[in-house]
Amino acid sequence: MNATAPHERAVLLMALGGPSALSEVEPYLRDLRGGRPTPRELVEEFTERYRRIGGGSPLVDVTRAQAAALERRLAAVGCPARCEVGMRHWNPHIDESVARLVDEGVTDLTGLCLTPYYSTWSVGGYLSSLRKAVEATGREVRLRTVESWGHDPSLAAAFAGKISNGLAALAERGARDPLVLFTAHSLPGIQDPTTEPYVVQLGATQKAIEARLPSIRSRFAYQSVGRREGPWLGPSAEEELERVAGAGEKVVLVVPFGFVSDNLEILYDVEIEMRERAGQRGMVFERTESLNDDPLLVEALARAVLSASDSPKGSLGDLRP
Repeated sequence: MNATAPHERAVLLMALGGPSALSEVEPYLRDLRGGRPTPRELVEEFTERYRRIGGGSPLVDVTRAQAAALERRLAAVGCPARCEVGMRHWNPHIDESVARLVDEGVTDLTGLCLTPYYSTWSVGGYLSSLRKAVEATGREVRLRTVESWGHDPSLAAAFAGKISNGLAALAERGARDPLVLFTAHSLPGIQDPTTEPYVVQLGATQKAIEARLPSIRSRFAYQSVGRREGPWLGPSAEEELERVAGAGEKVVLVVPFGFVSDNLEILYDVEIEMRERAGQRGMVFERTESLNDDPLLVEALARAVLSASDSPKGSLGDLRP
């Protein structure tokens, strides 16, 4: 194949971002809130959350590790590309990363969000920010984007492997017959969940994961409901945990498969809050490890890059191994 020269082609992995130190919590929240001042009590609340997970978010470092692994994998299949990161609400911001890449000679850019499931609220916002950043450079740049990649078999295999490890860990503790609770980030303002791509894609991926496992008993719930007013997707993980505890469940394995990287929503909302809630109800609790830079995840990312479509027309790009 005729691949674009490595210095001309790049991939931008995009994630939400997060403060790496407690001193960054307030400016991060201000960025997240579109520049609006954050009430002191909210800053204090989130500062304490980040303190409890070690003093900051590992998300940026994890994303950089994913980018490095993806760069190696693309080179191995004959499609070399420089792989960088861009954060929607923290450093390095998407627009800053795009401007730097273009200044350094990149003329072919693929944008890939590190959430596998499409929604206008999340992925749509990332891709809009990416397109604006490219336009702001005033340069000729071929832009390719990936709207969703949750269907990739390597992603399902990666999550299935983590679930198998979690079930084995429970068995070693003598905990039998666990309920497997799949979780994903809730979203606001969804009018019809039955046709919402995010909901449909989550369901399809959960089915693909379970097809790779021995028979399990499973439920699904949404976690990390935000502060925005109005309805959010449910049931919430808190409600579901209460429900299954009330029904007599004694062992639960939580699988936050809506995320691929360690972040506050996993390390605090699941690992601390949900674990404490389960313990208060006498339940044995286990959480699957995040994928982070797992080779199967990297394989899924590589395939997503290779099948990326030109933006915004949606025609299939020509990047193939």
